Formats: sequence, C-alpha cells, structure tokens
Amino acid sequence: MDAALLAVLVEHHNNGDHAQNGWKPHVYNAAIRNVREKCGVEITKDNIASRSKTFDKHYEIISKILSQSGFGWDWENDKLLIDSDDVWNRYVEANKAAACYKTKVVKNWEAITTIYSKDHANGEGARTGAESAQVSAEELEEATPDIPQKRQRTGEAILSMLGDMRTSFQDALKANEPLPMPQATPPAQILATLEEIPDLARSDLLRSYGKLILSERLVQALMELPMDMRKEWLLMLN
Repeated sequence: MDAALLAVLVEHHNNGDHAQNGWKPHVYNAAIRNVREKCGVEITKDNIASRSKTFDKHYEIISKILSQSGFGWDWENDKLLIDSDDVWNRYVEANKAAACYKTKVVKNWEAITTIYSKDHANGEGARTGAESAQVSAEELEEATPDIPQKRQRTGEAILSMLGDMRTSFQDALKANEPLPMPQATPPAQILATLEEIPDLARSDLLRSYGKLILSERLVQALMELPMDMRKEWLLMLN
C-alpha cells in the first residue's frame, strides 16, 4: 500500500502540489483512488496524513544517521548499513530516538527521500530567495508608500544627528555662561545694622564694618544672632 501511496505523492510533489498544511485536495483524491485500484484497500485523507507523518519521521531520523561517518543504506534489504556495533552504540547513546532503527526495515526510501528532503531543507511554507525578496519589497512599500526606505532611514539619521548637535551646542553655551554673582548685602545696610547694636564703640564698629563688607557669610552670621549677643561676637572677631 505504501508503494502505491508514495507513487502518487512523488508525482504530485514534483508538480508542486503542496498545500500549507499538507497536500492539495486533488492529491488526496488521486492517492485514495490509486491505492484502491492497486491494492484493493479503502483509505481516507486522515490515513494519508498519518502515513505522511510516519514517512517524515523515518526521513528525519534516518537521514541524520546517514550524515554520520560509519553508516550507509542497504538498498537491497531496505535498512541501515552499520560499520560496527561500537559505532551504533555511540550514536544511540546520544540519539535515543534512533534505537529501534538498527534493524528496522524501511521500504520505499528513495521515494521518501524525494518527498521529504526538500521539506526539511526549506522548512514548511518556506519561500525561495526571489519570493522572499519580492515579499520584503512589498512589505516595505506598504510600510512607507511615499518615501523610499533607504532615504527615509537616512533622513531619520540626519535629524537625529542634528538634534544631538543642537543639544551639544546648547550645553557648550551654558558651560561658557558666567556664573551668577551671589547677592551681597549693601554696605549701607551693614553699617545700619552695626549702629543698632547697643554700646558698640566707634572703633569697634569700624573694625567690624571693615570685616563684614568683605564677607557676606559673616554678615549672615551676624543677622542670625539675637541683638544682645551681637556685640560680644563682633568683639571676638576683632
């Protein structure tokens, strides 16, 4: 039965009659009809899908084995050729799923290879290079219908660069701006504050005045003191 089924699948595979999730409807019909005529067996689409999964599994495991040194295919007996038990044991140790294939007979290997080698090489639903290029171009045109993609990216890069330059220029200007001068208490206000201190001698007032006009910090310290402590503090400075 598998031979009759695979004969149809190989023919339609070569015709490109694959669908997204299997085969096109007329392929299933042709396979059902051929198996009925050749084998006298009635099968369904589900039967074909199930056997296809089995063929795919055979291909995946056996082709991986054959890619390793020490293995070949016995076309006469439809099974693996293995150089030695040691070669097989080392392989199975790392590939447990292959254990049952040491003596397993898999008929129609050539047909299975014809159908599934392309599927595994390209992946289900894979595109050719030309198809991928065409789809990519169409996607780009849809994304930016009025502006070529390369030009759009270049424009974005220039705008970004100009923005960075503007920020850097503004930062440079700020760095060169003169620092704001601290607000200083006017000398007249300092003098008036000293004159308010009771019993402060003229000479002490002048000496204190000479110090305070040179240090805003001392002025602020004086302002924070209560009136009855200011004279004593000023005399300590002098």
